[in-house]
Amino acid sequence: MDRRGSVVEPQTGLPSPSPRDRLLSPDDMDVQGYKFVRWRVWMCHLAAMLSLGVLLIVIHWRPRLGVLARCSSCPLALAHVLLIRDIFGQQHVVDVLTEEMEDDSLELLGEHEVTEWRDTAQLYQEKKTLLRYYLFEGLRYVWLDRKGAFFHVSVLNEDWTCKDLYDFQKGLSHLEQSFRRLIYGSNLIDVPVKPYIKLLFEEVLNPFYVFQFFSITLWMIDNYYYYAMCILLLSILSISISLYETRKQSITLHNMAQLVTNVTIRRNSGVEECVSSVELVPGDCLIIPQEGLLLPCDAALLAGECLVNESMLTGESVPVLKTPLPAGEGRYSSETERRHTLFCGTQLIQAKGGRAGSGGAIAVVTSTGFFTAKGNLVSSILYPQPINFRFYQDAIKFLLILGFLAFIGTIYNFVVLFRANVSWGYLVIRCLDIVTIAVPPALPAAITAGTIYAQQRLKKQGIFCISPPRINVCGKVSIFCFDKTGTLTEEGLDVWGVMEGGPSGFSELVPEPRFLAPGPMLSGLACCHTVTLMQGQPIGDPLELKMVESTGWTHQEPEGDGKVLDAEFGGYKVLAVMRPPTQQLQAQGTSTSEAVALVQRFPFSSAQQRMSVVTVVGGGHSALAFIKGSPEMVASLCRAETVPAQFSSKLRSFSSEGLRVLALGYKPLDNNTDPRTIKREEVEKDMQFLGLLMMKNLVKPDSADVINILRQAQLRSVMVTGDNILTAVNVAKSCRMVGSDDRVIFVNATPQTAQSMPTLRFTLEDDVTTAAQISVEINTWGLYQGGSGYHLAINGKSFAALCDHFPEYLPKVLMRTTVFARMTPDQKTQLVKELQNLDYRVGMCGDGANDCGALRAADVGVSLSEAEASIASPFTSRNENISCVPLLIREGRCSLVTSFGLFRYMALYSLIQFCSVLILHTMNTSVADLQFLYFDIALVTTLAIVMGKGGPSNQLHPCRPPANLMAMPVLGSLFIHSCMIILGQLAALFITTTQDWYIPLNSTVFGIDNLPNMEDTSVFALSGFQYIIMAVVVTKGYPHKKPLYYNVIFLCLLITLFSVMTWLVLHPGPWVGHLLSLYDISDMNYKMLIVAVAALNFLVCFVVEVLIDLGLLNCLRLLRGWRPSKKHYKRLHILLSNSPSWPPLNQTQFPTDDTLIRLS
Repeated sequence: MDRRGSVVEPQTGLPSPSPRDRLLSPDDMDVQGYKFVRWRVWMCHLAAMLSLGVLLIVIHWRPRLGVLARCSSCPLALAHVLLIRDIFGQQHVVDVLTEEMEDDSLELLGEHEVTEWRDTAQLYQEKKTLLRYYLFEGLRYVWLDRKGAFFHVSVLNEDWTCKDLYDFQKGLSHLEQSFRRLIYGSNLIDVPVKPYIKLLFEEVLNPFYVFQFFSITLWMIDNYYYYAMCILLLSILSISISLYETRKQSITLHNMAQLVTNVTIRRNSGVEECVSSVELVPGDCLIIPQEGLLLPCDAALLAGECLVNESMLTGESVPVLKTPLPAGEGRYSSETERRHTLFCGTQLIQAKGGRAGSGGAIAVVTSTGFFTAKGNLVSSILYPQPINFRFYQDAIKFLLILGFLAFIGTIYNFVVLFRANVSWGYLVIRCLDIVTIAVPPALPAAITAGTIYAQQRLKKQGIFCISPPRINVCGKVSIFCFDKTGTLTEEGLDVWGVMEGGPSGFSELVPEPRFLAPGPMLSGLACCHTVTLMQGQPIGDPLELKMVESTGWTHQEPEGDGKVLDAEFGGYKVLAVMRPPTQQLQAQGTSTSEAVALVQRFPFSSAQQRMSVVTVVGGGHSALAFIKGSPEMVASLCRAETVPAQFSSKLRSFSSEGLRVLALGYKPLDNNTDPRTIKREEVEKDMQFLGLLMMKNLVKPDSADVINILRQAQLRSVMVTGDNILTAVNVAKSCRMVGSDDRVIFVNATPQTAQSMPTLRFTLEDDVTTAAQISVEINTWGLYQGGSGYHLAINGKSFAALCDHFPEYLPKVLMRTTVFARMTPDQKTQLVKELQNLDYRVGMCGDGANDCGALRAADVGVSLSEAEASIASPFTSRNENISCVPLLIREGRCSLVTSFGLFRYMALYSLIQFCSVLILHTMNTSVADLQFLYFDIALVTTLAIVMGKGGPSNQLHPCRPPANLMAMPVLGSLFIHSCMIILGQLAALFITTTQDWYIPLNSTVFGIDNLPNMEDTSVFALSGFQYIIMAVVVTKGYPHKKPLYYNVIFLCLLITLFSVMTWLVLHPGPWVGHLLSLYDISDMNYKMLIVAVAALNFLVCFVVEVLIDLGLLNCLRLLRGWRPSKKHYKRLHILLSNSPSWPPLNQTQFPTDDTLIRLS
């Protein structure tokens, strides 16, 4: 067996998978096995002692090196340690664990499972049977000997069918449950809360603090006691705050993630037993009480109905009605069976109809621990996807550049001091000191200050963030996707009218459904829904609430054991009863309908675009099935002769007006059919078309203004919705995504069938003002040569066919499409990833209901939710409109610019001090202890802390801020400023040495023993001003931040520090001069000249920075010639702008030969 193996991860049905979902992309994980070699382990112990623990620190930073040093490669079957490379290229080390098992326990699972489970347990058998497994990111992976690989443990139940789940209703025995718990582990989403001592060790061993400890030790040896003690105290304070915050966050997440409660389960003996939720395993039969509970696992609902609040997972506050899982041979998946699955962490508000003689419901546990939906989301917080952001990558590269600079400075310092014949100890200390100066250890911490301030400002605006590094990413967003319903438009809808239809055509429009004549259409509107009652109040989807309200019918649900209603309707188990209004309409001459009982519901699914119910009237007679959903889907499930010939034209007319259109159908059920057990597939076929329901969905008042702001900022906006394409286009026009003069082109792609090839066609939207037939040529000329632009619109079916059969057209279509309609949740996620493949930074804004996958796949996901924080997306906004989007982008740009400024300031601070030290070492002297302290604490630290407090600009500028630290303007400005720094300090030194009163240094004394002296005093004076100067120069205002004077604290601090520095140069006084080791120079003209040199230094640097901002260094690009953009979408934009014949209108396209070969 090869030492390399793979973790096999079949697809599961966890809802709304995240980009980092280990269950969905495992084949990229590479697992290598290693076993310990005794002599290597002893050698490592010896090396650790001889290196005084340095080797252990290196192994702590790079665990892979520890594995390679102590272990040898071996087959996975014999491994003690595993080296895992995940899908992002990161390496992890995990230990292989073992547990002893009973042989006899294998037989408890039944013959059909024994083989598989025996493979799990029996890797090799000596005297014991051992289960071999490992834990990675919370998930348990077990060894299957027959397959020669580790599998995540949920593979053992992923092939369960719906029928298998119903078989588990009888319950598990104590032995079965114990054995399963040994395999699956405890039902806990355990977020470890580490003790303070462990957190302290991990924090202290951070490279930043190791470097600090090295620096402090060096400074103490070099007699810099004051400075070393201050830095030590600051480090202790920083570590203490970090430990407190880390543990506090761990406790918060631990309390949020871990759910332990008592639940009732059914044993195979029929006895119901109360156990801790920690003991639950897949296959347990769970008894859900009538009053509901906070669910501690994922479970499939088998009997009864449950009203569930899923806002913690989705951000959607509207409760969802869950119905029993249809029995069948089909494989169970929590994703496809969402409306029959109860997810961990959701609040079950009430349960009913599942148990004879009492309330409640029955479910079977399908997933536990980190394999649940909540566990998957907690994993995405604990182990977030690495942020592939240029700024963070370049920061590491820049630190390496500073390290190289420190190496050059060390060599120079070594040569200077060696020629001065200093002692070897002094020479080594001085050279190492250069490293602590050139590479600022506080740099990584400083650049997060802007993000922290932005997060605080966002929280005040009602926007909560669970991933602060993504705030900087907001500053680079180039396209924003918006859901329609509840995001761009109001959540609620108003009934606009209803129109009955049949073979003879459509009837007249009826504005109020309550005025319809009694019949199937009125009954369908009253009954085809999942509205339920809680404490007498109807709860459910806002659309269905409006629909039921418009009929005037009343809702009744069973009370107690429900036998009274059951008897009224022929003994059928009644879920709800809809009763028509009584005397009021009869008095107006309108006959009334009969009361209707719902005996079975098949809830709405975004993927299926429909729902259906089965009803009976009094006495259990006249069983009818009703269907409601998208008009295209309902019409396809109705008999063709019952669909009016004007169906398409009417649908197009209503949708073009921006109306939400639903269709209804029905059919009588055969007398021999049992309404309680009929399958959904039998119900939803051969229906009779009933008519159309139109609802008005108003655009939110702020939507158009926000879209206009984004357009003026040259940020592309697109709509991604599950609604009809014509309705979506109308809303896009209403909110100005599509301009009034812009044309819309529909993209129609068809998949391959047995009779036809895949096709692709671009069709121009019908122009209702045109009476005569317009030729394709004239249309094309008007489209491409006229002043108006064009937008593509595509639906979900065409999008799927385009991805499968026309991949070469996909990038071009994505570049020009503004409306994506009839998109399923998975297609929304796929769209986000396809846009990212074009190098877009993608933002996504939705209500969280069907957008969870897209929200978490996007670079910036914003969920509109009343909850303070939802783990459905990185950002949660309490605002009920999209006004949070430009605010978030402005804060992101401000944070990114602030991070840039702080990074450059900390780099220039190091360069200023680096130059000062090298110049003074050349002169056989050094910077005094308290001078270092004054510069680092009083000047640099205070300036860096308040520099990032400036807020964002009130306007969104078309130009996005740069994120490339290695760009020519950044490197060029740093180089020029460095030159000005060196020239300024050399000028001060030259002015000092040319004065008549200048006294040369004592060449026989070195370092701080030569203090005070004139050279150090002159360099101190100018470098002190340079720290303040650079804080002003690198602080950017327009266009992404407010001007500097809005940051009042920073402005006051600048004035104060400048005044203090001027006082120290002109007249420090004897006591302060002695304290800072400054030479008492009495020549005021000289001092004024030093201040003038500092002012000139500021003027030159400020002017240079302004010229660079205006593009001075861009002229250097002319030397290398024009180069195409690295961004794929920018190159595509240029290509399409120069292609006047694209898209080819009214021409049928076929796949290329390469695509056909690939498909075959």
